Amino acid sequence: MTVLDAATMALIAAGLLFFIAGTVGLIRFPDPLARLHAIAKADNFGLSLIALGLAFQADGWAIVLELFLVWVLALMSAVVAAHLIFHTALQMRGEDDREEETVE
Repeated sequence: MTVLDAATMALIAAGLLFFIAGTVGLIRFPDPLARLHAIAKADNFGLSLIALGLAFQADGWAIVLELFLVWVLALMSAVVAAHLIFHTALQMRGEDDREEETVE
């Protein structure tokens, strides 16, 4: 086993631990906003660790670029999904103050 293989296995294992931690937070936290925070932070960091670990095993720069693009697209879609979930949760609580603003 080479150093790159060991680094790959360590990074992927760490990424999986973050995915597990995010899943536990999703299940255990009582509030939708707390669940959103747990899953968004843990999954984004877990994905970055796994992508980095896989990049060590890539045969060329094209594969590394594809991994980077997958990571960036997943981050962008997570931001959009988190915003929509947060906005919906606020509306369900009745805390969306944008509807109550009056222009004078």
